[in-house]
Amino acid sequence: MTNTKGTLYGVSVGPGDPELLTLKAVRVLREADVVAVPNIGHGRQTAYGIVEEYIQGKPLIDCSTPMLRDRTEVLRAYRGVADEIAAALDAGKSVAYVAIGDIGVYSTYFYIHEMLVEQGYSAEIVPGVTSFCASAARLGIPLCEGPEALTIVPVIAGDAKDAAMSVPGTKVFMKSGRDLGAVRTIVEESGMLDTTSLVANCGLPDEVLYPRFADVPADMSDYFTLVIAKQPR
Repeated sequence: MTNTKGTLYGVSVGPGDPELLTLKAVRVLREADVVAVPNIGHGRQTAYGIVEEYIQGKPLIDCSTPMLRDRTEVLRAYRGVADEIAAALDAGKSVAYVAIGDIGVYSTYFYIHEMLVEQGYSAEIVPGVTSFCASAARLGIPLCEGPEALTIVPVIAGDAKDAAMSVPGTKVFMKSGRDLGAVRTIVEESGMLDTTSLVANCGLPDEVLYPRFADVPADMSDYFTLVIAKQPR
């Protein structure tokens, strides 16, 4: 008898508030045989906390993908996770890989997704609420209006921060906790300090909002920190 392979689902779970899970995400989580939970080494399994209510009793795959500069080691970690997921899929199990925010925005999931798709496995994506959309909603501000552009910048990209400031419109600096000093300098030099805000741990119990970036403590370094810099009017 030929064994039917399972399907991998990349499930976006939003930035932190379980109520921001989509109906589709909840359905896929409830129907999945196995749940893959990312662990990037910052001490918080945030995605698991968001979906815990819907996956109780299900087998878990601990997806350890540490944030290292050594690309060879990082790819080895991805390969190990992909192999473990493949074993579950080969056994005919469906696997839901949960990821913070929207899985299409700077998610490590896609490295694993591509590895498995190249091997012939079936994979589907479930979109979700992004951290920057949720953060703007918590602040009560629009991300962009009319002809305004929206630029999303991963702070780890280095020179991208400076390049972004030359583009008109709103800038979003993601995961900027460890580099807030540099972000503040760039924003201030661009004359946008008074129109810049910060949200840390959006939707989580330790969420912090700073409508005025100038009020942010100098020692803030939360991993899930997002800065929204709007063009002065």
